[in-house]
Amino acid sequence: MSMTDPIGDMLTRIRNAARAGHEKVVIPGSIMKESIAKVLKEEGFIQDVVIRREEKKSGEIVIVLKYGPSRASAITDIRRVSRPGLRKYVPSAEIPRVLNGMGVAILSTSRGILVDRECRKQNVGGELICTVY
Repeated sequence: MSMTDPIGDMLTRIRNAARAGHEKVVIPGSIMKESIAKVLKEEGFIQDVVIRREEKKSGEIVIVLKYGPSRASAITDIRRVSRPGLRKYVPSAEIPRVLNGMGVAILSTSRGILVDRECRKQNVGGELICTVY
């Protein structure tokens, strides 16, 4: 199987692992994926991000998932918006609110990977990578 959408693959792995109640999930590394993982951690959706680089130069990213007291995952849903087949770019004024601000939209901007709130504050738009809640 050829990998046409590594970001989509990463999000799917996180979604599946969270639904299955796994402790952590390992994904092939990339700078973009590392940035997305760091944002997920900053926003409190995952517990930790460990970047392992030994043999392969891109290495791998270990994402430690986060669960509530009743073993409910911190991530209810994580959805890819902009895909390789259909890129979705939004100006800062049109960045969607996810679940009335309960969730976040993650964007790839000229200032790096940012969450919707930060994009509005800095007044930058970009490629709408995914939404998480």
